[in-house]
Amino acid sequence: MDDVFKALADPTRRRLLDLLFKKDGQTLSAIEERVADMTRFGVMKHLRVLEEAGLVATRRRGREKLHYLNVVPIRLIHDRWVNKFAERWAATLNDLKRKLEDRSMEKVFEIYIKTTPELLWKAITDTEMRKKYNFGATVTSDWTKGARYQGMGGEATIFDGQILEIDPPRRLVQSFRALWSEDVENEGTSRVTWEIEPVGDSCLLKVTHDQLREHANTQIYGGWPMVLSGLKTLLETGDMLTTPGSLRWLQGDRGQEDAGKRTANDGTDSRQSTSRLSRKS
Repeated sequence: MDDVFKALADPTRRRLLDLLFKKDGQTLSAIEERVADMTRFGVMKHLRVLEEAGLVATRRRGREKLHYLNVVPIRLIHDRWVNKFAERWAATLNDLKRKLEDRSMEKVFEIYIKTTPELLWKAITDTEMRKKYNFGATVTSDWTKGARYQGMGGEATIFDGQILEIDPPRRLVQSFRALWSEDVENEGTSRVTWEIEPVGDSCLLKVTHDQLREHANTQIYGGWPMVLSGLKTLLETGDMLTTPGSLRWLQGDRGQEDAGKRTANDGTDSRQSTSRLSRKS
């Protein structure tokens, strides 16, 4: 967290984060045009500090290198110090912000977890471990290419899909269909990609939720930040976060019945969590 606070302490770097907040997935040249009072070298230097702190993530698309706002570190700060004081206000304000946004939907989330690829893979695919951070949903599959998977909340199927690609313990690609309400069911099928990259004694987990229609219902992807924060806490400490994403498991079958709906409603603050948006051409 020291790197995060150091990066945020500089007003110029906060300004760059504001630019990415307004329009995510920008190239270096696009950012440079919006900060005419800075040299290209200066922009690169500040972006490097933000990237090292985990506040900016990059992805190459063809010959371009795109920069995305990654708010996982800010979400972790929020969970540690702010959540218990401002949860209701923050949820209300972020819900308003969601409704005002108008973007084509590709969501990318990143988080560093001090664990091994094997343990992280197990946490993603093991039914009992998944329950503890994924809103109590019971996720089952035989985890082979072409196989179906199913997420149950109580006795109801709240989401399902197919395993499109699987390469343990590095990469998992799934189709995703939300079923917890008529509104989300009408959104159709999207795609979720899990990528695990070893980094020293830790792992970088990237979750990309794409093939979402433009103006997609925020319930479809809004719960990811809370799910990933709960996953990190579970693997690093053995404990569960005091957030709905983890506490839902403690409520047992009675609480699981509407797990899918809570996934969305409690996760509408993906801006305060770890997200990156990109406008598709």
